[in-house]
Amino acid sequence: MVTASNGGKPMGNVARSRHEAVASQLLAIYEISKVLGSSLDTEKSLRGVLNILSAHLRMRRGMVCLRQPSGGFYIAGAPDLTSQEIERGKYRSGEGVIGQIIKSGMPIVVPDIRLEPRFLNRTESRDFSADQVIAFLGVPIQAGNELLGALAVDRETEDALSTTHFERDIRFLKMVANLVGQMIRLHRNIAAEREELLVEKSRLQKELRGKYSLDSVIGQSRRMQEVFAEVHQVAPSRATVLLRGESGTGKEVIARAIHYLSPRKDKPFIRVNCAALTESLLESELFGHEKGAFTGATSDRKGRFELADGGTLFLDEIGEVSPAFQSKLLRVLQEREFERVGGNRPIHVDVRIITATNRNLEEAVSNKEFRADLYYRINVVTLALPALRERREDIPLLAAFFLDKFNRENQRKLTLSAEAVQILLTCNWPGNVRELENCIERTATMTRGNLVQNFDLPCQQGKCFSMLLQIPGNQPLPQPSSDEVQWRAPALAEFSDEAADSSERDRLIQAMEQSGWVQAKAARLLNLTPRKIGYALKKHQIPLKHL
Repeated sequence: MVTASNGGKPMGNVARSRHEAVASQLLAIYEISKVLGSSLDTEKSLRGVLNILSAHLRMRRGMVCLRQPSGGFYIAGAPDLTSQEIERGKYRSGEGVIGQIIKSGMPIVVPDIRLEPRFLNRTESRDFSADQVIAFLGVPIQAGNELLGALAVDRETEDALSTTHFERDIRFLKMVANLVGQMIRLHRNIAAEREELLVEKSRLQKELRGKYSLDSVIGQSRRMQEVFAEVHQVAPSRATVLLRGESGTGKEVIARAIHYLSPRKDKPFIRVNCAALTESLLESELFGHEKGAFTGATSDRKGRFELADGGTLFLDEIGEVSPAFQSKLLRVLQEREFERVGGNRPIHVDVRIITATNRNLEEAVSNKEFRADLYYRINVVTLALPALRERREDIPLLAAFFLDKFNRENQRKLTLSAEAVQILLTCNWPGNVRELENCIERTATMTRGNLVQNFDLPCQQGKCFSMLLQIPGNQPLPQPSSDEVQWRAPALAEFSDEAADSSERDRLIQAMEQSGWVQAKAARLLNLTPRKIGYALKKHQIPLKHL
């Protein structure tokens, strides 16, 4: 065995010791990288890094100090220090050993901290009377050209005069500091983006509150003023609300107004069209599902009840829910508790329920089509929305509003003549406000001049389909042939990743239902390729049905 240097120690042992040291450092780097990638909590990540240094490399009393905008620095992570000691560890720029590291951007090694006059021990955590030689090692923390702070550790040593292992330790600490610097910059960027998103969210919420406040709902008639008074009365409560009225009377607008006038206004408003979904899909949509619950369920997915937690869930077309599913819905409305599809863990939610229907629920209960107990559960407070023909004094206001909307969208300057307004006042409007809006848009589109005359209206040209439907003995409207598309959804250019964006998902499901769950047909309905349809079904986790 060769023994020539290194204090008479065998060279083989020296080589083995160095190999073990390198292996320990590699293992520590691996563990540190896992810690830094596992959490967005900066303090927790720093604590994990310092604990690894202590466990693997005999580096004690590790700490991370970060610069303040004022120029000083503070202790951001130090698992070996108490909260009082950390509070005392505040320094001005250039003060102490760590201050020199941050100011110069260069590593510093103090072989014996007892002999270093720059060492302030402001935390009062070290005992300088001990016989053990403690070396201090510190390196700057950088991210690109930005100096963020310093990483410092104590190192137990037997020989304060030997610097070989110090050089090795400094190289290792530089690598750790680089990882920490990248983590800190990433966390700060995420925090800044999150703050921007919160500001944008607050702005959008204010915009929505303004858009869906009752001040934005057009209605000066006595009937609508009565509805507005009822909305103001019921909104602050937790009561379940049933909105009744014909199709197109504005039930969703009133539902949103109730939400934004309630204490839940800063929480989600989630809408579900119960008529657009089959029983199995409705269950998955409302309650969510667990991974593996059915073919295509590749991950857990929250349902609309969970998404609406703390806010309001609007169940539109509640009268179209199948009798079999009504019992499942009843339990949730009673207990505010459910299980996801494929799961057995009860989930509790705090959700206010607003429902809407244009059906005669009393008749449906009599015919055993709607459960009586569910009827009593949803019929706590009922708001009846009048048909447009029952509030004709609002028609001129609504028509002017829709025309102004059209003008802004199309850079037109159209106005309604008095004769045209008079014609609008005489119409029956079976489709209510929605039909009036469509009529105004159709008329404005086809009008050549800037003044909409009475003869420009579709009803004066024999082109009002609603009128044709109301003429006794009239032939029904021609239906598309079997080879034609019977329903076409709005085109979906892109599918959003936002979990709460339900409109695209609803349109996709509706298209699949209309096409008999044939992807190629659904793709044509949505103006998409079959490949994009497949991608959308997978991404939105919609289970395929085999009819």
